[in-house]
Order: sequence, then structure tokens, then C-alpha cells
Amino acid sequence: MKIDEIDTDYETVKVDQIGILDSQTGAVLLKDEKVEFMMSGFSSEVAKIISDFVDGKRDDPPTIYRLVEQICEENELLLVKVKIYESGGIFRANLYFTGKKDMVFRNFRASDAIALATYYNIPILVRKSILKNIEKSEIEKTDS
Repeated sequence: MKIDEIDTDYETVKVDQIGILDSQTGAVLLKDEKVEFMMSGFSSEVAKIISDFVDGKRDDPPTIYRLVEQICEENELLLVKVKIYESGGIFRANLYFTGKKDMVFRNFRASDAIALATYYNIPILVRKSILKNIEKSEIEKTDS
């Protein structure tokens, strides 16, 4: 599948809410019109970074994100989307770049991918099977 092709196994979502569960743990709620997806278990520091990016505070990104930006500039690449999926009970992400050459970086931390997507204002795609499981559990709760 080419980078610019639509993948019907994924749904595009946006950051709806970002928060801190305790002093060390962050959480993010991703949504579209029909579904939502909650992810937690990543650092509160990354949650703060995502929150800053959502609020438009992009002046001083962390070093690792500046590194990605520099690599992209030097190699004439653009990060165009991230895809979130589950692997072995852990949420991971693929990062999709276009430019001189199309590239996919696989199996990265989903929280960092969400931060980068928020920084660059690019699509966040989540595997539909994860979203369907959440939708089903929400329906079951309302039926109880």
C-alpha cells in the first residue's frame, strides 16, 4: 500500500482531551464523530508536551522532536501521518514520511507519535478494530 492510499482498516481521529492521571502517568482521548479511543500508561511529561502542542505552544519542542524535524529538513522529508495499533497489548505507531523517498518507520511509541502528529498538525489514524472494541464496551455499559 502506498503512503497516500486510504487504509480502510484505520479511522482518522483528533486529540479531544489530554490529562494527567497521577504524577507520572498521562492519558489522551482521541475522537472522531462516531468513536473515541482512550490511551494511557505513558509519561505525564509526554502528556504535557501534547497539551502544549494542542494549545499552539510549539516554540520550544523537546530535543527528540527537534531531532526528527532536523532529519526531515536535511533529507527533504515530511511527516504526513501516524497510525496507531495494538501489538502484544501495547499501543505502537508507524510514522509515514514523504519527500525524496517515501519511508515508514515502524513500531514506535504511540504517545510520541501522537505528540509528533499534534506538533505537525497531521492525521492520527487508529486501527478500527481497537475503536470497535471500545464502542462495543460502551454500548454494553449503557445496556446494563
